[in-house]
Amino acid sequence: MGTSPPPSGHRNPPDWAPNLPRLGTPLGGSTFLLSGRSGSVHGVGRERTFATTQAAAAALHSRSCRGIVGALPFDLDDPAALWEPADLTVSAQPLAPAAPPQRRSVTVLARLPEPAEHQRRVGEIVARIRAGQAQKVVLARAVQLQVDEAIDPIALAAAFAGGNTANNAFAVALDAAGERYAGQWLVGASPELLVRRRGRSVQCRPYAGTAPRSPDPVVDEQRAAALRSSAKDLAEHSFVVEYLRRSLAPFCTTINAPTEPTLLSTGELWHLATPISATLADPATTALDLALALSPTPALGGTPSAVASEMIAHYEGDRGFYGGAIGWCNSEGDGDWVVTIRCVGLAADLHHLTAWAGGGIIADSDPAAEVAETTAKFATALRALGADPETVAP
Repeated sequence: MGTSPPPSGHRNPPDWAPNLPRLGTPLGGSTFLLSGRSGSVHGVGRERTFATTQAAAAALHSRSCRGIVGALPFDLDDPAALWEPADLTVSAQPLAPAAPPQRRSVTVLARLPEPAEHQRRVGEIVARIRAGQAQKVVLARAVQLQVDEAIDPIALAAAFAGGNTANNAFAVALDAAGERYAGQWLVGASPELLVRRRGRSVQCRPYAGTAPRSPDPVVDEQRAAALRSSAKDLAEHSFVVEYLRRSLAPFCTTINAPTEPTLLSTGELWHLATPISATLADPATTALDLALALSPTPALGGTPSAVASEMIAHYEGDRGFYGGAIGWCNSEGDGDWVVTIRCVGLAADLHHLTAWAGGGIIADSDPAAEVAETTAKFATALRALGADPETVAP
């Protein structure tokens, strides 16, 4: 089984998992998978890793590699997990979805922090925002879990894909980030496209503003309507859209975004989303270049970025890869990167996991509502694991 994590401490699985045995790579050497409505990308093996994001970007610009896959951390000064796979396959077919497994036991080992403490922290951040220290801060919490049966990362990704109509899912081996992450994986189903690049065409689809769905159609529609008209959520969303406009400007000749967000849904949540399109000025700019310029977005960090990051580090500690981005880029510079949310970190023993959920806090945020929002977001991971979100209440 390996060593269980302590009941409290650092936020990331690497703090309690690095010495657990490595059980090998699933499905014949799979190291990377990203699936969505438009298809899937599958990486096998690892030809070479890159010590820095700059080295990976340089390899793409020199066309000395077949492509790059992997994960960017929330703090881009931390080690990334980027590598050239031995084989990179791009398919028009998404990952085939699977039903969640029937697990005998999913045990909560720790809540970091407990909901009451998260609510207190949100209240403190609201006060700091009202005092003019920031405009928006995304605060997250985590839950550490243990399961009886070992988890295959690709099979878990298929269960994530089965929880949404777009078949969104990802599974990323983190070994390329160094010994601290040896044998560990990120697995999830992010609905949020950070950036897509095809030739000189660029697309982004930021999400910010969330409401839980209801099995009652009347209540579900009421919640959707309330989100669409929520001043708090619209303000939170506008910070993200404006950030992306500013960040894309140095790279693009034209940037187009609707003045109002659309309403999109996953299996558990309603979201405000804005489709953004742009045209690259320099066709040599790669999808990885754009991902590095855009990550982390205010959808997972805040505004101003530096101040929000300082607050996040103070209250949460090191986020590791949660809130960063995962994706791929081929030798032509095309690729997709999604924001690392609705996911779990899987330890090397394949029995221990950490799930994360966060929410954007602005001056009008209600601390109790922010706790409820994170609880609703945990449901995506819990259901993919085969756990009842009502029973395993984080």
